[in-house]
Amino acid sequence: MTESEDYIFHRGTAPLFITMPHVGTAVPEDIAGRLTPEARTVPDTDWHIEKLYTFARELGASILQAKWSRYVVDLNRPPTGESLYPGQATTGLCPVNRFDGGDIYLSGYEPDPAEIARRRELYWQPWHDKLQDTLTELRAEFPRVVMWDAHSIRSVLPQFFSGILPDFNIGTNSGSSCDEQLEQQITQIAQQSTLFTAVNNGRYKGGYITRHYSDRQQGIHTLQMELTQSAYMHEVPPWEWDAKRAASMQKTLKTMLESALVFARHS
Repeated sequence: MTESEDYIFHRGTAPLFITMPHVGTAVPEDIAGRLTPEARTVPDTDWHIEKLYTFARELGASILQAKWSRYVVDLNRPPTGESLYPGQATTGLCPVNRFDGGDIYLSGYEPDPAEIARRRELYWQPWHDKLQDTLTELRAEFPRVVMWDAHSIRSVLPQFFSGILPDFNIGTNSGSSCDEQLEQQITQIAQQSTLFTAVNNGRYKGGYITRHYSDRQQGIHTLQMELTQSAYMHEVPPWEWDAKRAASMQKTLKTMLESALVFARHS
């Protein structure tokens, strides 16, 4: 395992790469002092995702975890800051509002363009450099690589979607980021679950990581998996792990990742 101030990285042995851009909770002191009391608890973290996917190491997956909170910089947003979901509510490269609509910053302390550029260089770029380097290494070793971008979110967030979000939200940028066979395999496994609900390319079609790093002609297939937090934990502070629900979720996720490995190894 390799650890820096920006990430925790485990190099695996298989053509499977799992990224976790929103598990970080660290906030530099100079930024933390500008946050509202609510934001300092970083409530919009993808809680326990690294724990949920612990089994993936046994499958030989490489895993890249973020250490900085998405309130510092959102690693799943384009460096230029444009919206990935035009016409829909979303958050930016350096978000200023929490998922519940509340302010992240104290009045007058929001990041200006110069501050956003500084954070992009200091906190966004190193993580993406590691991601790209890992993909390059894996692709040099294997003819096909599956990159799985792992996320979670509260099941009810009126600011972003109406009603209750399905438990499995598969995103392939409307089918363009990975082979149709892989997409169908993962979707079928999700839909066969009797405990959880699923949708393919619904509200979440895949963010910057899924869209930018996909290169099907070069054998790189990417997919985003957005899970509802209610499927494996308690969605209210202190965001506790639910072992029983998590075990069921892990069983289905393991089947999915095993299927992704079969796809990758049979190029």
